[in-house]
Amino acid sequence: MSVADPARAVCPAPSVETGRVLLGHGSGGRLSAELLRDVILPAFGTAGDVPQDAAAFAVDGARLALSTDAFVVDPLFFPGGDIGALAVHGTVNDLAMMGAAPVALALAYVIEEGFPVEDLRRISASAGAAAAAAGTRIVTGDTKVVGRGAADGLFVTTTGVGRRLSGAAVSAAAARPGDVVLLSGPIGVHGTAIIGAREGFGFAAELASDTRPLHRLAAAMVAAAGPALHAMRDPTRGGLASALNEIAAASRAGIEIDEAALPVPAPVADACDLLGLDPLHVAGEGCLVAVAAAEAADDLLNAMRRTPEGEGAVVLGRVVGEHPGRVVMHTLVGGRRIVDMLLGEQLPRIC
Repeated sequence: MSVADPARAVCPAPSVETGRVLLGHGSGGRLSAELLRDVILPAFGTAGDVPQDAAAFAVDGARLALSTDAFVVDPLFFPGGDIGALAVHGTVNDLAMMGAAPVALALAYVIEEGFPVEDLRRISASAGAAAAAAGTRIVTGDTKVVGRGAADGLFVTTTGVGRRLSGAAVSAAAARPGDVVLLSGPIGVHGTAIIGAREGFGFAAELASDTRPLHRLAAAMVAAAGPALHAMRDPTRGGLASALNEIAAASRAGIEIDEAALPVPAPVADACDLLGLDPLHVAGEGCLVAVAAAEAADDLLNAMRRTPEGEGAVVLGRVVGEHPGRVVMHTLVGGRRIVDMLLGEQLPRIC
């Protein structure tokens, strides 16, 4: 097998302003936030709303959540999963970050002419099985077929409705100075697994995506902490850095984390060293970051560790009154550095 060029796997940050959408606008980082803020959300009349993983609303007294997500991952099949399971997990997890259990899902395909029917059958079966394992069903959807070259095989969009759990009061804007920041497990696994599989790097054999549903972990956390659980985010596109910056910005508070507490698996660290990536910017699909009142942190950490999805949970840092809207990391050598949102696109099409 030939050795792939690491430089080909990483997209450079854009250096100039343009009047066109760039690949970096889909990174989940700073350019994504700017595109939403300046172009998309004002057209919908929601520019002033707090960005959340899902919308929370009530219908006839029922507290619900709604989320939708598109998936363009390449390759469609990868170690640890495929685009069908990933699409279901992604939407279930977005609902979970608002303290909601999934009730029903919708799924839509955009299929390129010539796509193998057997692959479509495998992906559909995987999506159905993932929904069943999460205690829900895919109840409606849509299928479109476009000409050769108009899509790269298959794109999937999933939408989910969830019922918010009793006691759930999470919001990206609810972090307060004195709160504790917790992380449920290792970071950067999914993104490095995808790029390894796509490019044929040697480390691909050591990594499998961590894609999985997190609603049971979220339910255990809500049960343990109730309204003392202030915020949850799953660090997908843009990685942990974007998730923390979103909470800090929405809450108008500072966040400080400890590098020594970061759970970065050795294969992920090695892959990031090879590719020149920061693990804080690499997507995961099987962990979450949470912010909770200090008095609830011990009970919450214990509840997380009692679940399979949270057995590696750690205390990562704290919310502070200083440097509102910024995330700062205390480094292993005793220094401090700003943890900013990703600029540009490091790993395109990882979800």
